[in-house]
Amino acid sequence: TELNIRDAFLLTTASWVVMAVFAALPFILADIELNYTDAFFEAMSGLTTTGSTVISGLDRMPPGILMWRALLQWLGGIGIIVTAVAVLPMLQIGGMQLFRAESSDASEKLLPRAAQIATVIGSLYMLLSVVCALAYYLAGMTAFEAVAHAMTTIATGGFSTSDSSIAYFDSAAIDTIAIIFMIIGSLPFLLYWRMVRGEPFCL
Repeated sequence: TELNIRDAFLLTTASWVVMAVFAALPFILADIELNYTDAFFEAMSGLTTTGSTVISGLDRMPPGILMWRALLQWLGGIGIIVTAVAVLPMLQIGGMQLFRAESSDASEKLLPRAAQIATVIGSLYMLLSVVCALAYYLAGMTAFEAVAHAMTTIATGGFSTSDSSIAYFDSAAIDTIAIIFMIIGSLPFLLYWRMVRGEPFCL
């Protein structure tokens, strides 16, 4: 049986809520004086790459919590992209027009094509994260700070390991890297897919 639009949106929304319910648990188990409501807010903010936080004193937080926050935003960023290119097209909304324009056999080839695009975009997302982390490291961050900030930069979420965020480093080089990779992360990843296919002027 095929999912209708209502069921698909319900399933997608429920999935995000359930993920946030469980993603909040590390904040509770870490004993950082958060009640469950605040922990859920933090988790949902991370997964949706909203960037709002209820946690203060980040400079004194356990490294595991800082990395968990960064990981939530990174996973949220790739999750949103995969949802956009793999789920919405099956409902003939969102990116469906792209597939229809390029294939007359959309009904037969849509699912494997969406999976192929999601795989390419996911690989690109990871590659950009690695390059961003390396750039941060070379600009003066520690390896831990570079990885954490790379994950939140590519996701355009903004979580940081310090209350002062990027300003903590007081570095023009780091500011520039953040700007460049946040712009890269903010562009539609389907444009990168087209560039991979040899359409460099699609931007």
